[in-house]
Amino acid sequence: MYYVGIDIAKRFHEAAVIDERGKVIIKRIKFQNSHSGYCKLRDAVRKLNQPVEFAMEATGHYWFSLYAHLRQDNQTVRVINPLQSDALRGLFIHETKTDTIDAFIIAEVLRIGRYTKTEVLPENVHSLRELCRQRFYVIDMASDIKRKIIALLDQVFPEYEKLFTDIFGVTSMELLANYSTPEQMLSVDSQTLAELLQKASRGRFGIDKASQIQEYARNSFGIILASSSFSLIIKQYIEQLKSFESCIDIFDFEIAKIYDTFDCKLHTITGIGKTLAAVILSEIGGDISKFSSVPKLVAYAGLYPKNRQSGESIHSNGHISKRGSPYLRRAIWLASFVAAFKDPVIHQFYERKRADGKDHMNAMGHVCHKLLSIIFAVLRDNKPYNLT
Repeated sequence: MYYVGIDIAKRFHEAAVIDERGKVIIKRIKFQNSHSGYCKLRDAVRKLNQPVEFAMEATGHYWFSLYAHLRQDNQTVRVINPLQSDALRGLFIHETKTDTIDAFIIAEVLRIGRYTKTEVLPENVHSLRELCRQRFYVIDMASDIKRKIIALLDQVFPEYEKLFTDIFGVTSMELLANYSTPEQMLSVDSQTLAELLQKASRGRFGIDKASQIQEYARNSFGIILASSSFSLIIKQYIEQLKSFESCIDIFDFEIAKIYDTFDCKLHTITGIGKTLAAVILSEIGGDISKFSSVPKLVAYAGLYPKNRQSGESIHSNGHISKRGSPYLRRAIWLASFVAAFKDPVIHQFYERKRADGKDHMNAMGHVCHKLLSIIFAVLRDNKPYNLT
């Protein structure tokens, strides 16, 4: 048996091959992170005429393509935790750090067999995780755009926030996409403005709202200098925001479609719809059996208290650790804020914590723990959530 250690990089990878006794068979195979580079590695290994195992570290994301191609060719590939190879690197501390040495160390870790495998997700779980994470990313970009639009409106039309309960509702967005400053809202007649509002609001707003908008615009105390520039920026941001919202809708559709292929009951829990259920399921790797207990799931979500030690005393400062999956933690927080006030059982639990003297955020931390217990039970038993 030969062992092939691969040091992963963005453009070029380095491989080293050793035998069962640790003897170097091939000191260095440098190959490009491309199809031709993969063929170079494959051909070099085939010439050995020996059974081989491959190993690489799970660092960054550049390893995944190579891993997928090796698996497609029915090769045995181990993705190892970098901490294991880091421990062995200490034996080579006198050596100059090079990719060749790193590749040899990875091969040696594989040969010794003292390593923890990094799990590679099934394709459907991997797809679900990527979609959910990108959805959060787009939501954050949309939120940033909203903050920028509000900041601009505060300058050119500070009274605008009084006109709509939701600045980013359909009607307001359509108005700003066409007329984004007081000057522009006054440049059209009331009837034209009313027709736009009526169409966007499906009849909810009309001439009265148009008159109100123009009255506010006429008496606005916003910036009047460079209004055309402000208008252009606001309109461009509105277009970006519409694009982001459309993207989120597409993600939601695809996420729900993949989630429905799982026999999963997470969406039956109060506060957890299919999107958040998909986040939770994909972040735990699609299999709750990886966690032997609720505390381990809590730890993975980074929701256990952060402790500090002084002498022999250990104190909790009330803050959570925030280690583990930030996406899972975010999903749990979002679900908890709904469940704490919509679910009778969880709401009673929240109220008991407040009665015990906990402030709102501390009580919500306890709600998160309780929700994780429910999630653990629902996934373990594969049964819908029961309020009783």
